[in-house]
Amino acid sequence: MTATQGIMTVLHPVSDLAAAKAVYTALLGVPPQTDSSYYVGFEAAGQQIGLVPGGGPQGMTSPVAYWHVPDIEAKLAEVTAAGATVKEPAHDVGGGLVATVTDPDGNVLGLLQDR
Repeated sequence: MTATQGIMTVLHPVSDLAAAKAVYTALLGVPPQTDSSYYVGFEAAGQQIGLVPGGGPQGMTSPVAYWHVPDIEAKLAEVTAAGATVKEPAHDVGGGLVATVTDPDGNVLGLLQDR
């Protein structure tokens, strides 16, 4: 069994990126580190907070917390063996690999492996 490094990334689907960016900038007290039309990302107190317009290609409808893991494929195997269902298989997002699974109640859990 592999341990996680905790929840260090939370992505929020937003309908108005500019409005959300203003609110999260005020909330976190820092400007975004990444500011593009498809993703605005902040780093605050060691956490990554991302704003994803329209829920992005994965169609998020609520915030998704991403558990950082050293080996995403091993963790996917462990959680699916325990009863989770793969929603979004591991894929490269530039800075690492991400995947999502659902627990038995349909809650979405994110996994992230840094490069």
